[in-house]
Amino acid sequence: MAKIKTGIMGAAGYTGGELIRILVHHPHVELVFAHSKSSAGSRIDQVHQDLLMDTDLEFTDKLNSGIDVLFLCTGHGESKKILDENAATFKGVKIIDLSQDFRLITEPPSRTANGHAFVYGLPELNREAIRKAQCIANPGCFATGIQLGLLPLAQEGLLEEVHTTGITGSTGAGQSLSTTGHFSWRANNIQAYKTLTHQHIKEIVQSLQQLQPSFGTKEKGGINFVPWRGDFARGIFISSLVDCSWNEKRLTQLFEEFYEDHPFTHLSREPIFLKQVVNTNKCIIQLEKIGSKLVVHSIIDNLLKGASGQAVQNMNLAFGLDECAGLKLKANYF
Repeated sequence: MAKIKTGIMGAAGYTGGELIRILVHHPHVELVFAHSKSSAGSRIDQVHQDLLMDTDLEFTDKLNSGIDVLFLCTGHGESKKILDENAATFKGVKIIDLSQDFRLITEPPSRTANGHAFVYGLPELNREAIRKAQCIANPGCFATGIQLGLLPLAQEGLLEEVHTTGITGSTGAGQSLSTTGHFSWRANNIQAYKTLTHQHIKEIVQSLQQLQPSFGTKEKGGINFVPWRGDFARGIFISSLVDCSWNEKRLTQLFEEFYEDHPFTHLSREPIFLKQVVNTNKCIIQLEKIGSKLVVHSIIDNLLKGASGQAVQNMNLAFGLDECAGLKLKANYF
């Protein structure tokens, strides 16, 4: 089988670095170029020093049309501009966009590239559509973790008012320096931000409505999300509280059956913790039923299942590969 030729734009950032780390060891992939204007001419392992001895490639500021798939790890608002300006270069190339530019159906910018509509790239929801897709909009990190905790409930029409909190590591803020990204600010510190206004809320509601169309309407409540900045580098821990009349046994069966054919999402019957998923493409879920209240905990690595790992999972599906190819990663447990 000929190897899939890949290119990355925005390759010098955190998600770009994680994507390179996966692709250079992927058994069915050849990394053709890693694009970065700021790092052009530098060896990749000079910028991503964890990749020392893994690749001899240099960053480039030139585009190469001789690829099968392009990953866009650029900032929000940049992806559509890049695709518009280089439509001829990337004609016929599959696109996997890791920004938020093409995730929402009903809002601009237009969710098309070279005449192809973007498919929302959450495999546990849209696997068959992803297999046929030319363009894939990779989900947001918080959105991934929250949705995976709620999709089985939405399938049964059980969602009304959802109250969700989630804490994320500093890599979720990107590589550019900011006050709240500095180690001296993050250390021994925690802060809520974008309370009830986070950009992923619309994305979450859109996906849940695929399974429960009434969710998020006046009749069926919505999601109340409070995100937190945490004192650690990577990972997301989410807790979603809902009213639910089902007993724990019935709920356990629901979640296990919903995810039985999805290799990266698992229901744990024991308390979960972040180290179980850091450095992996896994999402692990735990249920706690107290009286009429159900709490769904879900954990992911924000840079992998929440970004680059899921992008590779989507590539695998879109090219008919084993969904797990290149993604059998061990958690950094100790």
